[in-house]
Amino acid sequence: MTAPLVSLRDLHVSFDGQPALRGIDLDLARGEALGLVGESGCGKSVTWLAALGLLPGKARITGSVTLDGQELLGAPTSTLERVRGGRVAMIFQDPASSLNPVHRVGTQITEALALHRGITGAAARAEAQRLLDLVGIPDAARRVDAYPHEFSGGQNQRVMIAMALAGDPEMLVADEPTTALDVTIQAQILELLRALRRERNMALVLISHDLGVVADSCERVAVMYAGRIVEEAPVQRLFDGPAHPYAQGLLGALPPLDGARRRLSAIPGGVPEPWAMPKGCAFAPRCPARMGACEAEMPGDIPVGPAHRAACLRVSPARQHAMQPA
Repeated sequence: MTAPLVSLRDLHVSFDGQPALRGIDLDLARGEALGLVGESGCGKSVTWLAALGLLPGKARITGSVTLDGQELLGAPTSTLERVRGGRVAMIFQDPASSLNPVHRVGTQITEALALHRGITGAAARAEAQRLLDLVGIPDAARRVDAYPHEFSGGQNQRVMIAMALAGDPEMLVADEPTTALDVTIQAQILELLRALRRERNMALVLISHDLGVVADSCERVAVMYAGRIVEEAPVQRLFDGPAHPYAQGLLGALPPLDGARRRLSAIPGGVPEPWAMPKGCAFAPRCPARMGACEAEMPGDIPVGPAHRAACLRVSPARQHAMQPA
C-alpha cells in the first residue's frame, strides 16, 4: 500500500486549556481529493492551520503531522516556511482580507515565486501573467498590474489560487473557497480546482459547509463534529448510507433535487462550546438515537465497511439491530 502524502495522528489542539481538536487521525494520498464537512466551530479549519503551524502561540498542539514521513509539529521555522506555500498551499475563504490591498496582484504573486521557486525579475512577471491566465483572469498581461479592489470577488479568489499555485504545491487546502460567491461563480471556481488537480496530480482538501460541493468535487469525505472526525467514507458510500446520526442529520437537511417534496429535517441545538463539552459523545445531547452509554462513554472509531468508519456506539455489530431513537 502506497504511503500517504500527509498523515495526521492523534492531533489535539487546545486554547487556554479548552479543547478545539480532540484526536484527529487522517491520511491523504497523492492526487486525492478529500472533503471536510461539518458545522462552524467543529474544527475543520483549525485542523489544517495546526498542521501547517499557523495557529497563534497560545495554542497547545500535540500529536503528529507528517508530510512524506517528515514530522512538521515542532519542526524549525525554516522547515515550515519551505513547506507552507511550497509543498502545501492554502486558500482562505475571504480573499478580500487575504490579499494586500496596497500591492498590485502581480507583485504579490512574484513574491511567492521568488520565495518558493527562486524566480525573479522579468521571468517572475511572465510567470505571474501565465498563472493569472491559467486561472481564467482575462487580459492577464494588463491586469497583473491591477490592485485587488479592481477585481470582483470571484476574480480575487482566482488570484488567490494563482498565488497558491506559484509554489507548485503537491497539496492544496481550500478553506470554503466559494464563500460569498454567487452560484455561477462558485461552479467556475470549483471546476477550476478540479481541472488543476487533474493536470498537476495535486492533492486537495476541500473544507466546506456545502455537501453538494463536496459530493461533486471529492472522492472521500470526513465529517467533523466538536473537534473529532465522527465519520469517514468514500463520498458515494457516505451519501448512500451515512452511519453516524450527525451525518444522517446533515444529509437530511438537504432538499431533494427530484422526487416528491418533503419537509427538511433540522438538527436541534448547536455544537457544544469547548468549556461545556459533554463527558461522552459530544453529539449525544442532539442525537435522536442516543442511549445511556452515549452520555458516559466517548465512542472510538468503528469499521462500518470498506474504507468506512464511524464514531458511534449504535453502529457496532452488536447494536445495529437497535438503531431506533431513544
